Amino acid sequence: MAATRLELNLMRLLSRCEALAAERRDPEEWRLEKYVAALEDMLRELKKQSSKPAPELLNEYSRKVDFLKGLLEAEKLSSSTEKALANQFLAPGRTPTTAKERTPATKTVHLQTKARCTGQMRSELLGTVRSVLLHRFKPCDPGCFEGLTSDEKQSAVELDAVLQHHQDMQEKLAEEMLSLARSLKNNTLAAQNVIKQDNQTLSHSLRMADQNFEKLKDESDRLEQHAKKSVNWLLWIMLIVVCFIFISMILFIRIFPKLK
Repeated sequence: MAATRLELNLMRLLSRCEALAAERRDPEEWRLEKYVAALEDMLRELKKQSSKPAPELLNEYSRKVDFLKGLLEAEKLSSSTEKALANQFLAPGRTPTTAKERTPATKTVHLQTKARCTGQMRSELLGTVRSVLLHRFKPCDPGCFEGLTSDEKQSAVELDAVLQHHQDMQEKLAEEMLSLARSLKNNTLAAQNVIKQDNQTLSHSLRMADQNFEKLKDESDRLEQHAKKSVNWLLWIMLIVVCFIFISMILFIRIFPKLK
């Protein structure tokens, strides 16, 4: 069925919103939010029409509009950790909006947003570690050594080296924490894939068991019918033998009369 004018306008506006979401926007940018609100109105009107698209296509439109709406709500959060957590629960579209797209634009936007939030979290974490270290262990400036004896200067230099070493260790620890977080995420994804494969294998085994049960049932019915046929043949043979013996007895009595 050909797309209606409302559906074509919805697809054009949705493609425009996906392009805006992929760009870096200023905090004062208001167009995307207005466009998404217009998309919601158009989607509601499209669902009310008698010549509406297939349910699968409507679900795909709703999925993309909900993704853009959730993306805007996530950008309004204050901390990068909250933004990253909110982006984890967003579900991008499964199919491209236009024929020019090879992969869904919402999926690309989702990956870009996740990478941006991860970079912000990393920068905030490293910045926090540096500020704490500089606040607690502020290295000495070269000018602070003036007026000190050689032993005091040597002690100050050693203290500055120790403080710098502690600062380097804290930065290294922060890097290791981020690496562990990434490793945990990869392990979680791998476990999800293994569970998904196990579920598929179990579903396949259940289907094979059902097929084997149906085949066993068919073979049991055939065996039962074959057994019934064998019993019928045996019954007919017994009847023929009895009739033969009866006729033979009559002939025997006729041929050999009773003795007086």
